[in-house]
Amino acid sequence: MTYLVGKVALGVVAGAPNNGLGEDNVAKVKAMRVGRDVFPYVSAQAFRRWLRDSLPADEPRSPVIRAGSGKKQQAYTSGRPHRYLDDDLFGYMVAVKKDADGRSGTCQRDTVLATGTLVAVAPRYPESDFGTMSRGFGAGENPVIHGHEFYTAELAGDVMVDLPRVGVFETDGSGLKVALTAVGAAEAKEGGAEPTEFRDAQALRLPLAERRRRVALLLRTLAAVRGGAKQSLHYGDRAPALVLLAPVKGGVNPFTRVLAAQDRQTVFRADVLREELAAWADELDGPVLLGWAPGFLGDQRERVRRELADLIEAGRVVFGHPRSLLNELAKEFVEGGRDAWFEDAKR
Repeated sequence: MTYLVGKVALGVVAGAPNNGLGEDNVAKVKAMRVGRDVFPYVSAQAFRRWLRDSLPADEPRSPVIRAGSGKKQQAYTSGRPHRYLDDDLFGYMVAVKKDADGRSGTCQRDTVLATGTLVAVAPRYPESDFGTMSRGFGAGENPVIHGHEFYTAELAGDVMVDLPRVGVFETDGSGLKVALTAVGAAEAKEGGAEPTEFRDAQALRLPLAERRRRVALLLRTLAAVRGGAKQSLHYGDRAPALVLLAPVKGGVNPFTRVLAAQDRQTVFRADVLREELAAWADELDGPVLLGWAPGFLGDQRERVRRELADLIEAGRVVFGHPRSLLNELAKEFVEGGRDAWFEDAKR
């Protein structure tokens, strides 16, 4: 089995991309405390929403169904991963009563794309700003005052894509193990999905061309993510400024510590990457992609390129712009060059 694992980093400049619970009339950014330090963050839910919203406009999204009222409200997607890429990659949980024929409507799909919280690498204290609304007010009338927070920071989080599960849906078992209901499974078969056995369960598998397309589309979307809150006041680039991706057989992510804080500044640890590459060489299923946008982290980009020159020359690390590397990898998937990554390796 091959997983794409690694790290994604964003450069937020005077932004408020993800807000938390406000206090009075002040909008607060999401942040956590570790001792006396404050680390702003973007929740995994928000980042996943940005990814979903950044999919091409012509890519169908799974409709959201809302049921119940009061404390018994439910909201869930249609649970049709054979139809909708976002159900396939992001997962879902549908818990409904049996229909008139006694068939269960409950199904669940664990996420194929796992995303961590994007947390500031080095501590950063949000700044406070306030504004007023007084347009059209009469002379002597008090303005309406409102406040909000914003910050500048490098945010980083882990990512993982379970490639063999893309386009493969469990159909047997009980409760939460089943990804498709009986009705959904019949629809998938009619659409060209074929029966298979997958990780000790019966499943349906989409045609390989569609599985290739879905991974490629995810990679291209990751290269051009947009979104976030407060865009009218704090618009900024939300596409990854740094992406590290590596194909790993067992799903362990050994690259979580390549970005670290040093003297309260974010630094890329080339020595950490080098040692992890050596320690996990037997688990790597291809080169490590290191996409780094020019200007991010100042002159560190060229320093790291020099420090990793031997690995780059040997083809063990591929260095370039995040968008270029992700689009090139997407092209390799579409052309069938990475088909082996869709298969669970025998261990």
